[in-house]
Amino acid sequence: MLFLSGTLTSLAQITSGRIVYERRTNLKKLYGNVPQMKRFINEENKIKKEQFELLFNDTCSAFLPIEDPNMERGMMSWMTQKNKTYQNRSQQTQMMIMDMFGQQIFVGDSIDPKKWKVTESKRYISNYHCRKALYEKNDTTRIYAWFAIDIEPSVGPEGITGLPGAILGLATEDGGIVYFAQEIQVLEPKKEQLSYTTGKNEVFTKESLVKSIEERMGGNKWGGNMMDNIFRW
Repeated sequence: MLFLSGTLTSLAQITSGRIVYERRTNLKKLYGNVPQMKRFINEENKIKKEQFELLFNDTCSAFLPIEDPNMERGMMSWMTQKNKTYQNRSQQTQMMIMDMFGQQIFVGDSIDPKKWKVTESKRYISNYHCRKALYEKNDTTRIYAWFAIDIEPSVGPEGITGLPGAILGLATEDGGIVYFAQEIQVLEPKKEQLSYTTGKNEVFTKESLVKSIEERMGGNKWGGNMMDNIFRW
């Protein structure tokens, strides 16, 4: 009976729920090539930890920052981005709400398809059996993900999708930014938790936002770093 119960549990795939992630950002790796930032980052504060939640059902998802009331405001607060990402997989659409210097920027586009290479490497994350996959963004950038087929929807941090299961671990090749799931709950999110409103704000596409920032920065090096950080994934 115990064996049968365990087998049935493993076969029951999760189609809706909440995943809490911890993101660890190595600020030295992120800003190591920016001389102006070196005096602010040291060995004690180089690792910044933040939490996010991913709410999802079989159609929609919302990836949201979890605000820490104890976190001090200041330079360290804007060194990392806390974007919100909403997706509708049936329509293959995505809305990213970016917080840039205290202003909300809306970026609406189709879900960006990624060509993953699933490897034989395996590990457990939050008690879920995961497979490792590799995405080669370009000749110099690789992204690694660990996904669990027991959580059926193709969802993940930062709106990263395209694998046959939820992404519970995500990392840049140099380990500068790493996400790992800490808690997984089976629940049905409320409709309002998966929805957003743009109000009267302008909605950019990725292409039009890049063009707008490049025009404002006028070739400034900070503009290039900003682009790298915004569209790292």
